[in-house]
Amino acid sequence: MNRIIIILCVAFLVFSCKSKKGIVTRKPSDDSKHVEAKQEDKEKDVSVYANKTERYIDFHRATAQKEMSLYGIPASITLAQGILESGSGKGRLSVEANNHFGIKCHGWTGKKIYHDDDEKQECFRKYKDAKYSFRDHSLFLSERKRYSKLFKLKKEDYKGWAKGLKAAGYATDRKYPQKLISLIERYKLYEFDKEVLGDTYVKFETPITEARTTYTVVKGDTLYSISRQYNISVKELQNINGLSDSSLSIGQELVVKPSSKK
Repeated sequence: MNRIIIILCVAFLVFSCKSKKGIVTRKPSDDSKHVEAKQEDKEKDVSVYANKTERYIDFHRATAQKEMSLYGIPASITLAQGILESGSGKGRLSVEANNHFGIKCHGWTGKKIYHDDDEKQECFRKYKDAKYSFRDHSLFLSERKRYSKLFKLKKEDYKGWAKGLKAAGYATDRKYPQKLISLIERYKLYEFDKEVLGDTYVKFETPITEARTTYTVVKGDTLYSISRQYNISVKELQNINGLSDSSLSIGQELVVKPSSKK
């Protein structure tokens, strides 16, 4: 009987040791790996990037260049808009919804996020990954008639694109073109356009022009009322601004007297 008891005790001790050994040698969970990866990213940010904008450019330049190849929108413009609209990727919409361009729902059937903008709690699109936000930005510009004039510009003409976006009503901020141009030149974003265009890239020199007269659309304006104000026909007003219909948006900048190139 004593022999049986001794054998059972030994067996119990062996089983207990094996169980403890299994616990000690267990591999780290995926969660712990994720935490370590995030920590490495933070350390990389400190040691490699001078600021959050440089980090943003490095993370998204390849996506912007791909969109340029597919849709013809200068990568410099896309990156500058992304930096400006998302606060270099630190704004709430970009952090919580991967929405880097402030694109609102407008018939969107995907996930949504609500955020105070021109009005309280407006509906914005929410993306699984930032790259889908960049693709939506490309589609937004390429599929709307009011931006069609932009695609007639040279891809090297980032200044023309910046001013054209404002003229087409993309933003209400009067300084929007200057802000984009400043970002492009400060961070040399035009270099990414060069990489995409390769040997076809030709440095664009903006021609000297005489001043043109513009008008910013306000609530209640129509093409007819604006044409009467500046003694120009509705048809001429449409032709100058590349408009195919009479629809206007508040904040849209219209050319009422074109400039003349020298």
